[in-house]
Amino acid sequence: MKLILESGDVLHGKHFGAKPEQAVFGEVVFNTSMAGYQEVFTDPSYCDQIVTMTYPLIGNYGISNDDYESLSPALKGVIVKEHCPTPSHWKNQKSLDQFLVQHKIVGMHSIDTRKLTKLIRERGVMKGLMTTDDVTFEDVKDQLSKELPTDQIPRVSSKTHSHFPNHGGERVVMIDFGYKKNILSSLLKRGFDVIVVPWNTSFEEIENYSPDGIMLSNGPGDPKDIQEVLPTIKQLQEKYPLFAICMGHQIFALANGADTEKMKFGHRGANHPVHDLEKDRVYITSQNHGYAVREKSLEGTDLVLTQINLNDKSIEGLKHKSKPAFSVQYHPEANPGPTDTHFLFDEFLNIVRGNKNA
Repeated sequence: MKLILESGDVLHGKHFGAKPEQAVFGEVVFNTSMAGYQEVFTDPSYCDQIVTMTYPLIGNYGISNDDYESLSPALKGVIVKEHCPTPSHWKNQKSLDQFLVQHKIVGMHSIDTRKLTKLIRERGVMKGLMTTDDVTFEDVKDQLSKELPTDQIPRVSSKTHSHFPNHGGERVVMIDFGYKKNILSSLLKRGFDVIVVPWNTSFEEIENYSPDGIMLSNGPGDPKDIQEVLPTIKQLQEKYPLFAICMGHQIFALANGADTEKMKFGHRGANHPVHDLEKDRVYITSQNHGYAVREKSLEGTDLVLTQINLNDKSIEGLKHKSKPAFSVQYHPEANPGPTDTHFLFDEFLNIVRGNKNA
């Protein structure tokens, strides 16, 4: 099996997982997490991507029904240095290979993941083709020049409205751009009554639920592909406390007049240091994003920079100057990752209660 990149580089490996009925085409990215591969592979934010794990051994503790972040994985393919066919863990219910077969995901192992990661870091994320066919770069060059889809959020977002009741709890409406299960769990653990709605739900529909707060979830792709939601977000922040995570953070920024840009190779891992400028504290965070808010674009807006990434100084947190609305680029719910920033859900609860009782 081979991976052919749009740069012309070709890397060889061996197939595992689902049998490829045709070549697998997607954006090739890498994740530096040492554990939590199941949560990574089931995160909807990886829709249409071929995910490379930089940690050399993947699959050693198997797959557990408790650790899914979504029921239907949306990624295109998995690349690892070595996969473990005989996992050992008390929660193990199936192997990584069985998981990939079940969800019709093609895997590739025995590939030089260090070389691949260095190529991505040097040249930026690239489109790639995973294939078992005897083809060259010249044979697939036209296919690799095609644009990737831009409808990831409509595909992974909920199609119906779902209610997770908690009698007496403050009601939060979460707009689903491709949410991870642990965001919902983090809200429910704090007593919120949660309603999850599709990405394009109107302001009027949300208002009819009489929410006490709004959550904007994570999700895949380019935030500018769904600019039709921006007026809704603008209306919601005028009336309700708002907390936004990852894709939600970028949409929150766009709704307030800021701009976003594609990063060279993004942030994907569980060890990214973030400086909280207001508290003068550093958190280790879990991240998965390929776009970021442009700092210069904050000039003239009602947004304040609150947190930055210590590796590249990119924006990690924002808040509104006059409204009870704030956002973070990373994942405070983690899974996989550290729990340093779980407190943000508590802060959101306090803001919602304070606004409700005002």
